[in-house]
Amino acid sequence: MIDRPPSPDYPPTLIIPDPPFDHPQYLEHRRWMVRALALAAAAAAAGEVPVGAVVVGADGTLVAEGENRRERDHDPTAHAEIVALRRAGQRRQDWHLNDCTLYVSLEPCAMCAGAIVQGRVGCLVYGADDPKAGAVRSQLNLPDHGCSHHRLTVVPGILGRSAQAQLQQWFAQRRRSAPPSGSHSEESRP
Repeated sequence: MIDRPPSPDYPPTLIIPDPPFDHPQYLEHRRWMVRALALAAAAAAAGEVPVGAVVVGADGTLVAEGENRRERDHDPTAHAEIVALRRAGQRRQDWHLNDCTLYVSLEPCAMCAGAIVQGRVGCLVYGADDPKAGAVRSQLNLPDHGCSHHRLTVVPGILGRSAQAQLQQWFAQRRRSAPPSGSHSEESRP
């Protein structure tokens, strides 16, 4: 279970179910997805949409991580995936991430899917599908599209229910604390 982030506005604990089976590759994916969900919780506690991302090297060690930072950085590109990929490239002093796996709590959008392809990430593992903006399987399939020069392995649905619940709880809390309808404040904009 992930500990509750230090925010009275964030929902209580995120439930991480026990593994349904003990296949070593699944357990490794689950391990890093738990970390991505913890980063997502930290983003939520900071007022960001709860998405976290982790880049892991071929040897199974952490290369870099990131969480959504759009609001804090005033940067429309500061999605968790972009933050993690930038940090990974800087740490390795190489933008080629062929031997890396990217774990992200939510299916990447078109911008992030493009960055994943451009960074030549070897494997993408994500939690929840994004039926509105998912650009890996749900709305688009950018990694397998003819315009993509790089193909990667995609593993969807690792702790997907936990990731989906985390997002749903965050958006429900945000709606409860939103200004009354008809307000023209910046907070009420989508």
